[in-house]
Amino acid sequence: MAPETKVNADAVEILIVEDSATQSLELQLILERHGYRVTANGNAEQALATLLTFQPTLVISDINMPGMDGYQLCQKIKNDPALKDIPVMLLTSLSAPKDIIRGLECGADNFVVKPYEEHFLLSRIHFILANQELHKTAGAEMGISIYFGGQKYYITADRLQILNLLLSTYETAIQRNQELTEARQALELQKQELVRANAELDSFTYAVSHDLRAPLRGMSGFSHALLVDYGPRLEGEAREFLEQIIMASRRMSELIDGLLELSRSTRAELRHDDVDLSVIAERIRDELSHAEPGRKVAWRIAPGLRAWGDARMLEAALHNLLGNAWKYSSKTAAAQIEFGATADWKADTPPREPSAAPIFFVRDNGAGFDMAYAAKLFQPFQRLHRQEDFPGIGIGLATTQRIIRRHGGEICATAEPGRGATFCFSLPAADVAPRGTP
Repeated sequence: MAPETKVNADAVEILIVEDSATQSLELQLILERHGYRVTANGNAEQALATLLTFQPTLVISDINMPGMDGYQLCQKIKNDPALKDIPVMLLTSLSAPKDIIRGLECGADNFVVKPYEEHFLLSRIHFILANQELHKTAGAEMGISIYFGGQKYYITADRLQILNLLLSTYETAIQRNQELTEARQALELQKQELVRANAELDSFTYAVSHDLRAPLRGMSGFSHALLVDYGPRLEGEAREFLEQIIMASRRMSELIDGLLELSRSTRAELRHDDVDLSVIAERIRDELSHAEPGRKVAWRIAPGLRAWGDARMLEAALHNLLGNAWKYSSKTAAAQIEFGATADWKADTPPREPSAAPIFFVRDNGAGFDMAYAAKLFQPFQRLHRQEDFPGIGIGLATTQRIIRRHGGEICATAEPGRGATFCFSLPAADVAPRGTP
C-alpha cells in the first residue's frame, strides 16, 4: 500500500465562491481554523476576475448562484489552459444522478452535498490535495457520450476524476443512508414511547371510569330514594334541585359508560372471523324500531355484506353509526336509513382498484351537519348539535373510528345541513384469511 500523502495546509490557498454571505463565512472559518488560507468571492464573475490575478490551490464553489452557476464556472476553469489543473469542488444541495453527471460533464473534481459535516468536508479537501500531482499525470483524457433521462451528455474526463466523483457519490450515499437509519431508529423509539403512553392513558381512563361507578351509583340511588320517600314534602324549588341532581348523575353515568367503551375499543384483543355485517345491521334495525315503535323509517340494508374482523367490536361500530342515523333523522318526516357498499371512497376521487378493501356506508336524510366542522366529528366529547335538539355525549364516533382503524381501515363523512349525512368506512374483505382463523 502506498504511503499516505501529507498536505501542508499553510501552503494551500482556497478560493470560495458562494453567494450566501452566511454560508461563505461559515466555510471560511472552518478552513482557516485548520490552517488553510482563504479568499472568498460572492459570485462566479468575481471568481473569474480573481483567477486572472492569482491561481489558488483549490476552488470550492456553490452550484446554485445567480447569473453564472457553479457548473458554468467549473466549465470555464477547465476550458482555460492556464487554469485547467486547478481542482474544483462543487457544493450542492442536489444529489440526483443527473446532477452528478453534470458535474462530470463540466469537469468537476469532487462535490460535497449540503448540509455537510465538518470532518466530511475536510476529508474531501485532503483527498483532492493529496492526489493533485497524481491527477496531473494520471493519463490521457477520454471522451464519452452518455444518455440519461432522455438527454445526451458528452463527458471529457480522466480516469482519476471519474473515480473521485464516483467515490464521492458512494461516500455521500453511505452518509445519507446512515442519517436515514438513525432517523428511523429515533422515530421507532418515539413510536414505542407513544404506544406506551397511550396504553398508560387508556389504562388510567379505564381505572378511573371504573372506580367512579361506585360513588356515582350511591349518589344516584340515594337521590332516587330521597325523591320517592320525601318528594311529596319537598317544596317546588327543592324538588326541582333534586331532579337536576338525578339528571346530572344519569348523564355522568352515560359519560362513564362512554369512556369505558372508548377504552375497550383500544385495549380489547381482536378476534378475527368472517362477519356478516348485513345480519348485524338488520338486528340493530329491529332493536331501534322496537325501542320506538311509533317511528316510521324506510330502511334499506344490502344483503350479503361481509368483512373480516372482530364481530363484537364491528357490531359496536355499526350500532354507533346506525344509531346516529336513527337519532338524527328523528325530526325528518319521511326518514330514510341505508346501509350498503360502494366501489369508490368518495365521489371526487378516482375509482379504486378492484382488489381494494370494500367500502361500506351508512346514509340517512336527517339533520346532517356543516362540513366546516367535520374535523371535530371523531374527537371524544365533541358534538355538532345542541343537547336539547339531539341528546348524546359525543363518544360514539370516536369509538367507531378507533375500532375501524384497529381493523386496518379508515372512516370519513360527508354531509349537508338539513339533507343528511353519509359515513364511509373500509374494512378487510371477508376472504383475506381462511374462515375461522383466529
